[in-house]
Amino acid sequence: MESIYKVIEIIGTSPNSWEEAAKNAVETASKTLKDLRVAEAVEFDLKLEDGKVSAYRTKMKISFKYQD
Repeated sequence: MESIYKVIEIIGTSPNSWEEAAKNAVETASKTLKDLRVAEAVEFDLKLEDGKVSAYRTKMKISFKYQD
């Protein structure tokens, strides 16, 4: 039986690190998306306020099994 997967982009944030931002994104997505399969970090950036880093952001591609 063949499987079909949907891929979406999500962005996680953290005041501490890109890794924590990625973890936050996956954990939050898993609350509403079922059967998550693969997450790929594709972009990293920083939110700046008054010349200082206020947040780390990780853009992720995440796939989950498509269900009818």
